[in-house]
Amino acid sequence: MTQDFFRNKKQLFDRWAPSYDWLFPSVFYQAIHKRLLEYVNLPPQANVLDLGCGTGRLLNRLADRFPDLRGTGLDLSSQMLRVARRSNRHHPRLIYIEGKAESLPFADGQFDAVFNTISFLHYPEPKQVFAEVARVLKEGGSFYLADTSIPNQAELQFKQIIGGIRLYSQNNRELLGSSCELKCVAHHYLLGPVLLTIFTKSV
Repeated sequence: MTQDFFRNKKQLFDRWAPSYDWLFPSVFYQAIHKRLLEYVNLPPQANVLDLGCGTGRLLNRLADRFPDLRGTGLDLSSQMLRVARRSNRHHPRLIYIEGKAESLPFADGQFDAVFNTISFLHYPEPKQVFAEVARVLKEGGSFYLADTSIPNQAELQFKQIIGGIRLYSQNNRELLGSSCELKCVAHHYLLGPVLLTIFTKSV
């Protein structure tokens, strides 16, 4: 069932890739990214990872803002990555590879920061994704998670809606983080119900 889930998601985004940056999501993500960047704090020569990078818009914007940044974009969709590579304005500082958030092909402690923007809602194994993020983060590194949220409801782990999409509250996110020693340091609403939660890895 899980393999079917990943295959179906991959096919969906592969089909969407050629027109993705010309549709509504492009305008929506531009607004999200602009607000997200107001809260980003990175060390000099930061090495960052963007999970579910899509067509690479966030990494390009991060590289514009931080001239000495190096970044890796990871996505399930080969066609999204094809578009990202074609529009990469910062080669060789930015690279893009295909893979799953649940099994990251990176070394322990490789990144100063990990970003995940409007894709966490698609993951069928959220605890595994958090565990992998914690593994590849350096001590003191930050995880920037921006996605649609729901109100805090202690009795709900998450709210699942059509297409296997899951929405999480602030409390849910904090619990997921604490399960793998990622400490929540802030919540910021970026646009409507889109909530940025910032975690740090314990030193």
